[in-house]
Amino acid sequence: MAKKEWAAVTTRRLIGFAIGAALFGLLILGSESGFVFLIDHANLLFHEAGHPAIGLFNSRLEPYGGTIGQLVFPVVLAVSFCRKDQPLSFAGSLIWFFENWLNIARYMADARAQELPLVGGGDHDWNTIFGRWHVLAYDTRIATVVKIIGLIGMAAVCAWVVWRWYRDREP
Repeated sequence: MAKKEWAAVTTRRLIGFAIGAALFGLLILGSESGFVFLIDHANLLFHEAGHPAIGLFNSRLEPYGGTIGQLVFPVVLAVSFCRKDQPLSFAGSLIWFFENWLNIARYMADARAQELPLVGGGDHDWNTIFGRWHVLAYDTRIATVVKIIGLIGMAAVCAWVVWRWYRDREP
């Protein structure tokens, strides 16, 4: 079965995507401590849902469930949009995926300090995880790498959209 072609990225669609991506970037940069109210509350919902979902399989893996939970939903959307050959929706899902990395990095960087408010109290996931891995002293360094990956990922997705537009444009 032959793979059908992605929907074209027209100049009009590229401009709309660029405006949306720029506004989202400004929202990220302008938000206090990197927390984007609407999207990161949604991320928090998926994060919290991930704990019991993963915990059903193994209680030792439950601390990982939050991070897995908040990454799975954008990936599921990206796969769905990829299968439907919708490049801009696919790109938006991947931007959401990589924005999650910024949120995860913020949580990682707090592993020792534990200053962020936790939903329902309880244990700090990344304090537990880094403690198990014996890398707790490197929480901020690891978080910086994760944040950089998130930023590079979002930029790469935007570059891919521009490449798709360049490839799809009329000669």
